[in-house]
Amino acid sequence: MSKKITVFLPCTGSDFTQLTAEAFASSNLVEKIYLLASNPSGITSSKTQDLKVDSLLSSNTFKKIAEVSSTEYSLILTKDTQIALGQFCLERFLQVANDTAAGIVYSDFIEIKGDVRSNHPVNDYQFGSVRDDFDFGPIMFFNSKALKSAVNAFESDYQHAGLYDTRLRVSQNHDLVRVTEFLYSTVQTDTRKTGEKVFDYVDPRNRQVQIEMELAFTEHLKEIGAYLIPEFKLVEEQDVEFPIEASVVIPVRNRIRTIRDAVKSVLMQKTDFNFNLVVVDNFSTDGTFEALNEIAASDDRLKVIVPERKDLGIGGCWNEAVFSQYCGKYAIQLDSDDVYKDETTLQRVVDVFREEKCAMVVGSYEMTDVNLNPIPPGIIDHKEWTPENGRNNAIRINGLGAPRAFYTPILREVTVPNVSYGEDYALGLAISRQYQIGRIYDPIYCVRRWDDNTDASLDIVKMNAHNAYKDKLRTFELRARQQFVAPK
Repeated sequence: MSKKITVFLPCTGSDFTQLTAEAFASSNLVEKIYLLASNPSGITSSKTQDLKVDSLLSSNTFKKIAEVSSTEYSLILTKDTQIALGQFCLERFLQVANDTAAGIVYSDFIEIKGDVRSNHPVNDYQFGSVRDDFDFGPIMFFNSKALKSAVNAFESDYQHAGLYDTRLRVSQNHDLVRVTEFLYSTVQTDTRKTGEKVFDYVDPRNRQVQIEMELAFTEHLKEIGAYLIPEFKLVEEQDVEFPIEASVVIPVRNRIRTIRDAVKSVLMQKTDFNFNLVVVDNFSTDGTFEALNEIAASDDRLKVIVPERKDLGIGGCWNEAVFSQYCGKYAIQLDSDDVYKDETTLQRVVDVFREEKCAMVVGSYEMTDVNLNPIPPGIIDHKEWTPENGRNNAIRINGLGAPRAFYTPILREVTVPNVSYGEDYALGLAISRQYQIGRIYDPIYCVRRWDDNTDASLDIVKMNAHNAYKDKLRTFELRARQQFVAPK
């Protein structure tokens, strides 16, 4: 094979950059290695050359990359990390790129943490894989023509969203192809649990980054015909009789440690309307069901439902509650691990429904331990949601907030997916396609982290499954919105 690859490596002064550069330089397929740095790298070899950039992820950096790459393919290392190439790694990237005519090729890899080597599979890219933190691994192998075409189409100059803008534009005209082989190894430096990483996008310190990501994504939606202008269908009161104004819905299975706290936080609410609490017990075996019945015996606002079906996830349990005889005009979420922050939560949620005539209301929450002591990252307020562009940006981010609340007639039309992860996100996307979502930006809910939480610390396989499902939801929603905005 002839030399067909130009390599671009970030260079921030790390000791391992020299080793990574030497690993790439040893391949006959590599024609040139550019070291992306704001200052002289100090690394010299027959194949390396400094390329001065302002930051690794800026639009200007990708303009420079596109300008200097003179080979058929451009390999970009997207973070400053040590890379060890596997057997015939570059040959395999090149072969798959040639065979598939992909715009970008990426692969599974091996992650090294101290003395431990672990497989790190990634997900297949699909139409809805549009979140800015999609895990390609640190190596992205670009078709240089696709890269240059994407850069030439830039409409904005970003300091942080250059890579995101580039790969979205590549995806508009080319496939992004995953090689399900562990082609290289990298050293992991972010040792936080998955439950901590997933909130990076709502960290106030990252606000400017998120503003840029939203702008880039909004441009993408317009390019693919899925952008929704800020015009909304008003919620009209339906002629349906409800037994009560509002119902709190809690699906539960084996949460004896926390269910009493959750129930107590509901029954203590002070409102100007009548409410109840509908708990769907999904065949608990640890005493949860008995504890619920004990409370219900002294407070008839608590309604305990045991479904006939045994194939229900959290979403299916929600459907049992929403279609039951007990459900009120508004259905308001509470997880069995969590609690409302104080006695005003329900009133504040219903007030938003009444004032804004919206189909769904989403609050803000505080992360705590099981004893309600605040823990990082603290308050999750999703201030990236704006009335004008929130429903577009919602497809980029990984969640909408909590508690979620719904106007029951519309929720019954949509129905809840029978899954135990992402069901709330699916509802938010579908409902926001036509209706405005009301927001409360100060915390009215406490999300408690403890050793039995389902998403506090996930392995890579489970995390990938969660991400793939949400990407599938995004795919469904993007296709639906393309039809929604297309000329009739």
